[in-house]
Amino acid sequence: MAVKIKLMRLGKIRQPYYRVVVADARTRRNGRDIETIGKYHPKNEPSLIEIDSERAQYWLGVGAQPTETVQSLLKVTGDWQKFHGLPGAEGTLKPQPEKVDKLARFQQALAEANEEPSTAATTPKKKGGSPERVGKTADAAPAAAATKEDDVAEATKDADKPAAESTES
Repeated sequence: MAVKIKLMRLGKIRQPYYRVVVADARTRRNGRDIETIGKYHPKNEPSLIEIDSERAQYWLGVGAQPTETVQSLLKVTGDWQKFHGLPGAEGTLKPQPEKVDKLARFQQALAEANEEPSTAATTPKKKGGSPERVGKTADAAPAAAATKEDDVAEATKDADKPAAESTES
C-alpha cells in the first residue's frame, strides 16, 4: 500500500485551513486518513504551521511520500532537512505572535479610560441657562422689531399720499 503525507482541506470558502495527514495514496483529498500529524493555516500572518516532528520522522522513515506542498512545509519546519541529514535542521518557521488574554486586554483598556481627564460637554447648554444671555436677547429683539415697524410705517405713509404731493414737498 502506497502511503502519502498530504493536506486535508477544511474551512470555508476563501478561508481554508488544512490538516497534515498520513493517508493511502488512493483516497480522496478529504477522504479517510491513517493519522493526523499536524495543521497548516495559510491565511494567518505569519502562516501557522504545526507539525509533530517525531511522527513526521517516523512516517518518512517507513517510506511515506510527502506531496510537494507538504514537502515545502517540512522544509520550513526543518523536518525534511533532519530526515536527510542536511544542514539547516532548525528550519525557517516564523514564530506566531503571542495572543493577549481577553481579560488582560479589557483591564488595560479600562485602566487607560480611567487615566484620561474628563472634559466638559462639547454641546452648548440650553437657552435660559445664564441670566446674562437672557437679558441680551430680550433687549435686542424689541429694537429689531421697532426698526422694522418704523420702516413699514414710513413706506405706507408714502403710499397713501398722491404722487403729485410727494414730488412737491
